[in-house]
Amino acid sequence: MNKPNHIFRKFISFAYSAYKPYFYVVIFKAIITSALTIFNAYSLSIVIGTLEKADYKTSLMVGLIIILINLSFNFLTKLFNRLLEVEEKAMNEAIHRKITAKLMKVPFFYLEDPYYLDLKERAKFALENQSAISRFLNSVAELLQLIITLLGLFTIMLLFDYLLVIILIVAVILHVLMISTSLRTQKKFYGEIITINRKYGYYLTSLLDEKKAKDYRMYSIGKLLLNKFSYLGSETMLYFKRLLVKMGIIATIMEIIKYIEMAFVYSLVAIKTIVNKLPISSFSLYISTALTFSTSVTRLIDVGLNYLQTIHFLTPFVELIELKEERETGKQIPFTNKVETIEFEHVTFSYPRSKEIILNDITFKISRGEKISIVGLNGAGKTTLVKLLCRLYKPTKGNIYINGTSIYDYEFESYINQISAVFQDYKLFAYTIKENIINNDNDEEAAYNVAHQVGLKEKLASLPNGINSLYTKSYDEGGIELSGGESQKVAIARALYRDSSLVILDEPTSALDPLAEADIYQNFNNLVQDKTAIYISHRMSSSVFCDKILVIDGGTISDYDTHKNLMTKTDSLYYKLFMSQAKNYQR
Repeated sequence: MNKPNHIFRKFISFAYSAYKPYFYVVIFKAIITSALTIFNAYSLSIVIGTLEKADYKTSLMVGLIIILINLSFNFLTKLFNRLLEVEEKAMNEAIHRKITAKLMKVPFFYLEDPYYLDLKERAKFALENQSAISRFLNSVAELLQLIITLLGLFTIMLLFDYLLVIILIVAVILHVLMISTSLRTQKKFYGEIITINRKYGYYLTSLLDEKKAKDYRMYSIGKLLLNKFSYLGSETMLYFKRLLVKMGIIATIMEIIKYIEMAFVYSLVAIKTIVNKLPISSFSLYISTALTFSTSVTRLIDVGLNYLQTIHFLTPFVELIELKEERETGKQIPFTNKVETIEFEHVTFSYPRSKEIILNDITFKISRGEKISIVGLNGAGKTTLVKLLCRLYKPTKGNIYINGTSIYDYEFESYINQISAVFQDYKLFAYTIKENIINNDNDEEAAYNVAHQVGLKEKLASLPNGINSLYTKSYDEGGIELSGGESQKVAIARALYRDSSLVILDEPTSALDPLAEADIYQNFNNLVQDKTAIYISHRMSSSVFCDKILVIDGGTISDYDTHKNLMTKTDSLYYKLFMSQAKNYQR
């Protein structure tokens, strides 16, 4: 399968399903523009033909009719140009919405895999830096119009003399050869420059990030970044200079070919006009047709080059839209009950595209209402374990059961509604604090209650709009900023507000001050009430409030018992972790 053709079909199909009206406007505009071009090739010869007969009255009428037709065509062309401009923006917006929806449906591991992260960055570069969608759509629209025009002009010339067609075809072949050289040159250039450009973009973004300004003032890292930025800028300029020299040479050769072509065209038409004693109107028609054909072919090559460039840029985009979406499997049982039991049965897991085993033969069970602390060294697999439970990944081997049923036999939406989670990399959004807690609900009182429970009462009281204050100044100067600890409390409030029977808290107090952390710990059982809770923390004091501690060591379970029992095992990892932190507080 020809790759450009494949990319063309896939993208056109994707774009058409996203927004159909754009394509209807493109077709109508192509027909109108082509008709106007062909008509203009005829119009001058028609006027000259009537003047040759000395019928000035008819000539005047024909001239007026031609002007009216041109005005009508130009009005329609302007109208459709404006419609196309509007519809193109609507198309771009529809495509962005559709690709966003697509990314929400692909398996989660794509979003953490370096290959697909790089693919996303390359697609982003194409869309934002190269305007690939707009350039592609414009190229396709103009190619359609030029092809229709050339077919009409080709027919006129073929009726005149096949030698004229041969001259133009030879010129086209020479143009294509030169444009192929140009394309190879540019393809090689963009292949080399994209890595530099991505680094250049990184340094530029970093230097403009106001959140890093303090570090730039305190350390010499700012100067280092600026030097790297300047160096990459110079390298980019050298690449572009070399490209422009090569492209200038190619453009000069193409201009020479064009003038030689026109010399042959004029000579052939003039000779045939004299030999066959053709009227001047015929000479005008065929010269005008040949000139328009040559101009259209030159434009076709330029547009074709742009089309092929955008095809190259759109390759990662098309690869993204071809990613398989996550499909529901299993029996699709609605999850209508509370979480009674959670059971991992010989679960082994390796990340996709990796042979490293993260979790190895994990087996344990949690009963309803239990508070479980998962502890272990960095990279032991603690967060991975809860990602498996949240169905963000699938086990490589083994099974996970809730209430005796495989979690993959439950319908996803109802299943995930029974889980509330605060991950290490939680996000708050540029909405009000209330909306960040309760999302689409409108129970302000409930939002206040849960916010107060996690220690946000005083903060909310200090804000002019209380819980309805807009978070961040990203979209509104009246927005408020929260400290890391306050933001984390909002995330915890969001998890606790949700009416779910399982709560997962992954490092939920990492940004809290000691007093706030102690308050969360002391009220932990009250906050989660009778819900089952899984708690991950590097702060071992949190384990004291839990019913059991699951100790992960190198991807395997080394212990699963109460804090009291584990503290009797003085040679265990848990005892060492707990005591290493306890000593710091006893000094």
